[in-house]
Amino acid sequence: MTELAQDAAPGTFAALHRGPRPLLLPNAWDVSSALAFVAAGFAAVGTTSFGVNAAQGRPDGAGSSRDATRDLVHRLRALPVHVTADIEDGFSDDPSEVASFVEELAIAGINIEDSQNGRLVEPAVLAAKIGAIKQRAPSVFVNARVDTYWFGIDATPEATVDRAKAYVDAGADGIFVPGAAAPGILQRLAASIPVPVNVLVTPALTLAQLGDLGIRRVSTGSLPYRAAIDAAVSVAESVRDGGLAPSATPYGQMQERLEEYARQFGTQS
Repeated sequence: MTELAQDAAPGTFAALHRGPRPLLLPNAWDVSSALAFVAAGFAAVGTTSFGVNAAQGRPDGAGSSRDATRDLVHRLRALPVHVTADIEDGFSDDPSEVASFVEELAIAGINIEDSQNGRLVEPAVLAAKIGAIKQRAPSVFVNARVDTYWFGIDATPEATVDRAKAYVDAGADGIFVPGAAAPGILQRLAASIPVPVNVLVTPALTLAQLGDLGIRRVSTGSLPYRAAIDAAVSVAESVRDGGLAPSATPYGQMQERLEEYARQFGTQS
């Protein structure tokens, strides 16, 4: 059996948030990184707007990842895993346009945030987009991102929970609070928000410890992309400075993975 010839990911994407421990969601920035996560046995793969933008030579934000995200998702959605996409703020102020974009993606889930250009928007703005998405594509798992802690604006549990509840009322299936990391705050958010709470990986807490605090989903975000860049530089520096080249996944194995992907999914768009 080859790496891609495996059974489809079991159950629904929503069910992965109700397992015995938090769902660990690795975030890919291209096909090859997604294939590596699939080969490693992850049941779901997300995208990272930072990684997608950076791979195109663009800074994150300002809606610049729309086309690259759509194109990447269209290449990933046939993989035997659940796929969810980071769509920033939906790439439009028009809820109907956002809903149409999500419907076109035809994937298991999306992340959509309540900020633009580093500033929070009124909760009603994101709530309207969520409502439109759920009306157009009711099966999509909408993970509403609350950016209070990410940007340090209204970064309190009370303000964060108020925003989260507005999004849940609009139909959000999960709430993502990047930047929140203190155990007491995480526990309070998880206890106060009536849907699965998602946070970023943190060096201070293990997956099991986050689960004990009530967190149901943990995303790697752009960390794998940034770590990959660091590793690439480290390889070049080591060889330049007289060290030995490190071991890595063999060229032939990665080539075979890509060849199989091309055979199975290369004609899909």
